[in-house]
Amino acid sequence: MERIIVGQIGIGHNHAQAIMAAVRKRPDLFEIAGFCETDEVWLERRGNLPEYTGLPFLTEQQIIERCDAVFVETEVRDLLKKARKCVDCGKHVHIDKPVMGRSEEYADLLKTAQLKRLIVQTGYMYRYNPAVKKCFEIVKSGKLGEIYSINAEMSTRHDKEFREWLKNFPCGNMFIFGCHFIDLIVYLMGAPEKITTISKVSRLDGINSIDLSQTVLEYAKAMARIYVSSIEVNGWGRRQFVICGSKGTLEIRPMENPCKLFYSDLEDCTQSYMDIKSEIPVIEIPMDCRYDEMIEDFYYYVKGEKENPFTYEHELLLKRIIDKICKVKNHKNFRK
Repeated sequence: MERIIVGQIGIGHNHAQAIMAAVRKRPDLFEIAGFCETDEVWLERRGNLPEYTGLPFLTEQQIIERCDAVFVETEVRDLLKKARKCVDCGKHVHIDKPVMGRSEEYADLLKTAQLKRLIVQTGYMYRYNPAVKKCFEIVKSGKLGEIYSINAEMSTRHDKEFREWLKNFPCGNMFIFGCHFIDLIVYLMGAPEKITTISKVSRLDGINSIDLSQTVLEYAKAMARIYVSSIEVNGWGRRQFVICGSKGTLEIRPMENPCKLFYSDLEDCTQSYMDIKSEIPVIEIPMDCRYDEMIEDFYYYVKGEKENPFTYEHELLLKRIIDKICKVKNHKNFRK
């Protein structure tokens, strides 16, 4: 199997070390040229982590010159700028999420990549969640009937430092965490007709960041709700994705560790006031393996042996909808 040469630009993203760990598991697929980071703070915090031990420390330009593909894992604010440089130089890119910057700039990057036949993969890990993939299959088969409702919750209990960090983003935790479910909903339902977002500051521990947020996406005959809390006790355990159709309901809860998928069929649910559902077995993916399939697919996309189902068009639509949901004016008003 012919390997591709890869490198990582930036180690400041919260998923950076997990991505590199996944890459290092597959020496049969990847030859790692090295990594780079110009921020001394991130170098001090993460540069000596096991994921980077023994790897050459290179400049950004050396990474681009030596590699076939680049993993862009900078702080969120710099993802688009660094990915643009890689694409301009003819390199395939994995860009972590979510992408900040103007939608027009992202559209230009995607257009350039498409013209150059370059892969652009974004780091939405729930695309590779086994229960989510099974849901996609069932919805596509028509077994669920017409979709009329999706309910998603992406909560966690974050510490004070993390909630302070949320001030850097429009709509705070909806931008950073809600984007995962916005991605899945847009993939299943397309563009909504109307978007309503509510952002709240709990002020727990005196932190003035948006740590409670909710978005409703309205479609012609359906609606989708995304709720994100950064102060919820056992929020991780209540992360869920529920798809309701005219013939049945799919419920993923919890999303991870353990991952549980349940199905309720119209034929079985004859009683309105009973919880009738069956569990659909799914493979359990440990936390330290949640990016493995994503990284493997990236290799096959680059080699032209597999087609990325998340198209350039989907990536751009997703970006535009996230931008509409996370209104910049809300963020500016908050920062004042």
